[in-house]
Amino acid sequence: MSLLTINKLTDTVGAEVTGVDSDRLASDDLLADAVLEALEDNGVLVFPRLRLEPEAQVTFCRRLGAIDHSSDGHHPVPGIYPVTLDKSKNSSAAYLRATFDWHIDGCTPLHDECPQKATVLSAKQVAARGGETEFANSYAAYDAFSDAEKERFGALRVVHSLEASQRRVNPDPSAEEVARWRSRPTHEHPLVWTHRSGRKSLVLGASADHVVGMEPDEGRALLAELLERATRPELVYSHGWSVGDTVIWDNNGVLHRAARYDPDSPREMLRTTVLGNEPIQ
Repeated sequence: MSLLTINKLTDTVGAEVTGVDSDRLASDDLLADAVLEALEDNGVLVFPRLRLEPEAQVTFCRRLGAIDHSSDGHHPVPGIYPVTLDKSKNSSAAYLRATFDWHIDGCTPLHDECPQKATVLSAKQVAARGGETEFANSYAAYDAFSDAEKERFGALRVVHSLEASQRRVNPDPSAEEVARWRSRPTHEHPLVWTHRSGRKSLVLGASADHVVGMEPDEGRALLAELLERATRPELVYSHGWSVGDTVIWDNNGVLHRAARYDPDSPREMLRTTVLGNEPIQ
């Protein structure tokens, strides 16, 4: 008998999980294993109105793997990071404007850390309008390529940078801002990520700056075309938040972004990140 009751939300990505309470999620090892298996199959899992307390969220995430503490200090509970545009709740709120563009977390690490394995987000406050989180299945995007495209794109490498993602939301930066962006190293990744499982996904999004060996404008046009194809409506699930919802997604095979909302909105999501152990290769 399955430990989870799962209802698919779209044909390609996303499933709703019901019949699980927050206490069991935080304490049941077998349930954590079932969540990881369901995540591999569905890319995104939605637990509607779970009302997972921050401490329980961190405990649950520890059952999925090691968690990220690099942003501790923004919230009283270690392992929780508030995602909000309110600078009184997060002093780094300006950087979060880049989350309005499609991206994969961890493409521009400080060193050579692997991309995050998964992200858990719980809704503390929601926007009156907008603020949905959208998810696109990048495994499905690769699978939709023709054989010739798989061969062509499988040979391409892409340079990712923090500057590329920040310039999308701040096209006229100060010299100080540019210097701060460029202090984070760039990283060269294959366009097609071949996973240990044998599955293949696309590494695209806001941090993708240019294609190695192509003229910058030509490479950026190709990246924009591929991103548009990867985020076609039939490959996307859009989650409209209610207070208490918890969503977890597979960061290795799912692109995501936040729909725009009023910058003065009290919208606040509590994020816990499960660290990855699989390099992009």
